[in-house]
Amino acid sequence: MDTRNPRNWAPRTLAAQALGRIDEASRAIVPPIHVTTTFLRDPDNQYRSGNIYGRADNETVREAEAVIAALEGAAAAMVLGSGMSAATSVFLALRPGDHVVAPKVMYWSLRNWLMTDAAAWGLSVELVDMSDLGAVRAAVRPGATKLVWAETPANPLWSITDIAGVAEIAHAAGAVLAVDSTCATPLLTRPLEHGADLVMHAATKYLNGHSDVVAGALATARTDALWERIRRNRAVLGQILGPLEAFLLIRGMRTVPLRVQAACASALDLAERFSRHPAVAEVLYPGLPTHPGHAVARRQMVGGFGGMLSIRLRGGEAAAVATAARVELWKRATSLGGVESLIEHRASIEGAGSPCPPDLLRLSTGIEDAGDLFADLDRALRAANA
Repeated sequence: MDTRNPRNWAPRTLAAQALGRIDEASRAIVPPIHVTTTFLRDPDNQYRSGNIYGRADNETVREAEAVIAALEGAAAAMVLGSGMSAATSVFLALRPGDHVVAPKVMYWSLRNWLMTDAAAWGLSVELVDMSDLGAVRAAVRPGATKLVWAETPANPLWSITDIAGVAEIAHAAGAVLAVDSTCATPLLTRPLEHGADLVMHAATKYLNGHSDVVAGALATARTDALWERIRRNRAVLGQILGPLEAFLLIRGMRTVPLRVQAACASALDLAERFSRHPAVAEVLYPGLPTHPGHAVARRQMVGGFGGMLSIRLRGGEAAAVATAARVELWKRATSLGGVESLIEHRASIEGAGSPCPPDLLRLSTGIEDAGDLFADLDRALRAANA
């Protein structure tokens, strides 16, 4: 029996029940929100409850962390104030002079931070094609590389990283592998089972799933020295998530299996339809057999290939912008993983230096009817290309 999931429940059951815990004081099946900022000392001046101050200690936050740890099969998890806070906390736990290998294609805000700010912290960052194991092997420096950061599927081109292959390379060089698994979610991929050491989620996205909470999460294979540095930094730098946000995150995670299942089904349907659309030059979706990472995705993704896809238009940038301007059901907004479907011209958001083609539209599929989503975007595509 898995000690990290003593009841041996399926992920869908773990999520729906939020581990099945009952508030002992009230017998409520929904956990309470703990908002206190400080805690009573024992008469002898000790803190035997383990709670000292709200910047580092909160029971609602711990409830959210327990659910994430169970879903990821992790030794421990922590939640932070945003996805960027979770991601940068890993890099800031490294030492000056450490070498880092990261993907060329990845979440733009983190890529931009690595290229503009990481050097000020003494980090040396090298970007590679993380879907190419040979390129990863060539970039890693044994003894100097301390962290390999991967993202799969990688936003917004949805390239796939072979987690087990990269883990082998990283570990042979003495490095840690961290995987941004935001778009896969623990329902589709559990990176720790493939050899990763850390998993990061922008919990704002699929884990919460309702576009009303900004949060980040980390899960670890072991509570080692690196994990303790990250935890200490969270407390010292005040990166903890607020109790209301933690409560809403727990609420969102109760339905994550159903939402992800619906998004995956619609995304595959749309990818297949748009691959035959006269206005679309290319569909980027790992669930299509034509996708270069399809075989690896099939090996490490279970139950679907995610709710994210991108389309490249034959009419170029002008057609992409015009199409996004004409949709009604799809919402023109930055983000992903919510119940509503979003469309975005990513190149104009990312700006100079972005690897995102200007003819690309990024699509986050929600839980609406796939036929309605296709009809709305089909009308916009035809009008923009008339």
